[in-house]
Amino acid sequence: MNADTIRQLIESGLPGARAEVQGEDGVHFEATVVCAAFAGKLPLARHRMVNATLGALMGREIHALQLKTLTPEEAAA
Repeated sequence: MNADTIRQLIESGLPGARAEVQGEDGVHFEATVVCAAFAGKLPLARHRMVNATLGALMGREIHALQLKTLTPEEAAA
């Protein structure tokens, strides 16, 4: 698994999202995801939205994913 594949999955699963994903070892990753759909949602709900884009990869090919989830307004601040 590579960071670019994860970025593509997140961005295709969350229309309008912009993701930056890093991970050197192929199983542990960090992602910053900016998406207008996060507005009004608590962090746990935002993380669930991102995790849903990755489906069965979570806990298998992706051992750990540290998330930072922001609305476009939060990202601009």
